[in-house]
Amino acid sequence: MSRDPHRDISGQAVARMLLEAKAIRVDATRPFFLAAGWASPVYVDCRLLIGEPRWRLKVTELAIATLRRAAPTEFTMVAGAETAGIPWASFIAERLNLPMRYVRKRSLGIGRNAQVEGGDVEGANVLLVDDLTTDGNSKAAFTRGLRQAGAEVTDAFSIFHHAVFPGWQPRLEKLGLRLHVLAGWEDLLRLDPGEGLDKPAREELERFLADPTGWSARHGGRAAP
Repeated sequence: MSRDPHRDISGQAVARMLLEAKAIRVDATRPFFLAAGWASPVYVDCRLLIGEPRWRLKVTELAIATLRRAAPTEFTMVAGAETAGIPWASFIAERLNLPMRYVRKRSLGIGRNAQVEGGDVEGANVLLVDDLTTDGNSKAAFTRGLRQAGAEVTDAFSIFHHAVFPGWQPRLEKLGLRLHVLAGWEDLLRLDPGEGLDKPAREELERFLADPTGWSARHGGRAAP
């Protein structure tokens, strides 16, 4: 995962927006089950940032700045990951004046283009955009779908990265995929007490982060990569 000197500033800005949007929920009594099967006491809903112009514009601005600094690739196309990555890919593509496609989680029909919608990607250098990254499994599926359709995919972007569940780093390294992100749990925990989570929520988050796999297993979620 790539990180640049400006990451702390952008990460805390996104953390503040997520809190303002009430997009971070903490509930130790009723675990959230993430798409990858992990159980967690905390849930991040980046889709809530789409609703207000000032949030989506700021996130898009931070995304463009991060990509320009950290991504060595000259992209010729942007692809949104089904489903929550699609609007963010649209915002980024619009700002970069690039064509846009979207890629499904799994093939729909047959043929080499069965996962890609919106047009051909043959020979394009595609930036894959999603809202969240958990353990990298979905990024692998999206990347394979784009590559099968003839795209070159070396970089992915997410607004928020859990970065605590095992397997994500070797999975992306095996794909040769660089991940660029705006924020993670560490950014939320760096906020001053008056603007961050309240004390019980923060303590529960810290317990979870100390042993995310064990927490998941104890609460009915996945126990291993």
